Amino acid sequence: MNSRVAIAPPQLSVGRTAADVFLFVLFGLIAACTTTGTDKPDYELLEPSTMLSAPEPVVLTERYYSKDQVAHGKYLVELLGCSTCHTDGALVGSPNLHRLLAGSRTGIAFSDPLTQSNPGVVFPGNLTSDPETGIGLWNESDIIEMLRTGVNQYGQHTLSVMPWPAYAKITDDDAIAIAAYLLSLPPVKHVVPRKVRPGKRSEYDFVHFGVYRKSK
Repeated sequence: MNSRVAIAPPQLSVGRTAADVFLFVLFGLIAACTTTGTDKPDYELLEPSTMLSAPEPVVLTERYYSKDQVAHGKYLVELLGCSTCHTDGALVGSPNLHRLLAGSRTGIAFSDPLTQSNPGVVFPGNLTSDPETGIGLWNESDIIEMLRTGVNQYGQHTLSVMPWPAYAKITDDDAIAIAAYLLSLPPVKHVVPRKVRPGKRSEYDFVHFGVYRKSK
């Protein structure tokens, strides 16, 4: 079978509003779905689920947020396509709607699988309010810091597969709304695999710029 690999997305640029960020993400998705041929026999073209409805918020948060703030945050999370990476199965076109935003056991290669047989793989995390497997112990500042700098509450830098530079200059109102929505999500207990370092074979399936690789 003649498999395919998509071209890399454009250089990151930042916008000041949700509309600017959406245009960047949209352009990146278009680029990621544009393909060129490759001789790798163990890759196949996939159809990712790029737009999913975000789950309804139900959990009361420690800080009071208005219904409008939470609704605006839900809108932004849907607009930016967060569910595509952070929902089981969505990266390969079969999203598990019972685990929306609860993390993915399909990983994303952060080094080039076409030049090394075992690339590094990271697995999008659980964004629900579960305190053990999600972000239930995070606060508003933790979420905004991750959005804008790519650094989590433990001081660890996220990898480039999350386009945080595109979110770096979103408005305070938009950032707070996203945090309000995520903190209002119902908890879904779902453990995602640990990051796999380059050179070690992943036990789980992963994607790379629109290409799906079977792990077995």
